[in-house]
Amino acid sequence: MLLQVRNVTRLFGTKAAVDNISFDVAKSGFVGIIGRSGAGKSTFLRMMNRLTDATGGEIAFEGRNILTLQGADKRAWQSQCAMIFQQFNLVPRMDVASNVLHGILNRRSTLSTMFSFWPDDDVLKALAILDRLGIAEQATKRAEALSGGQQQRVAIARALMQDPKVILADEPIASLDPMNAQIVMDTLRRIHDEDRRLVIANLHTLDTARRYCDRVIGMRDGRIVFDGTPEQLTTGVARDIYGADASFSENATSTSIEALPSDADADYARRMLA
Repeated sequence: MLLQVRNVTRLFGTKAAVDNISFDVAKSGFVGIIGRSGAGKSTFLRMMNRLTDATGGEIAFEGRNILTLQGADKRAWQSQCAMIFQQFNLVPRMDVASNVLHGILNRRSTLSTMFSFWPDDDVLKALAILDRLGIAEQATKRAEALSGGQQQRVAIARALMQDPKVILADEPIASLDPMNAQIVMDTLRRIHDEDRRLVIANLHTLDTARRYCDRVIGMRDGRIVFDGTPEQLTTGVARDIYGADASFSENATSTSIEALPSDADADYARRMLA
């Protein structure tokens, strides 16, 4: 078993942000987690990457409970479990290639990284990854000069620089327009297909989950309320996940270029996902 999540809980005071969730992933796949804001999606990914401690439970990857790791072992796991954030988390005034090289900061001495002394092999690897993602020509530009979609691909390149076993993506397209959202999701899917890396992505749109994921997990109020295939993610199931009534419209959560939401749908989405 590649990944085993057993009775994982995270309490903030007396409130359970993640409430006793369990699931298994037998082999590398593309797993989407959906649910409204506050469902516990981001908290779970942060526990898996060890950015947030769990209150209880176990997350075992390749048979090792990563929640118990400390010190160097914890840092080594974070290198193997790369995180991609909604807001990119790049250094705006730094050039793109240097941002990518920051993916291996913890493998280099403080002095060498402070003065940007990167081995030629690392630089060539970073440029090769940027070329793979179609943005090699941006390598010398400041990150802040790029579009949102390009910046997110730089963030993906930084994650790949770590050569991780797992890629966690926390709402990777939430701040992007439909065209760039499609490019970023195509990129993540291609990485999974070509590299066979496990990808777990928090998503806020049903059409994206159905199109790109092999498996979809729905969370509501910290608990798993759905775990199935994209084909099983019906409108009725989606209503249960989002706690919505019969007025629920899938267009309200769509990122499809062909099905841009109306003003009414957009307003509905803001209320449902808030």
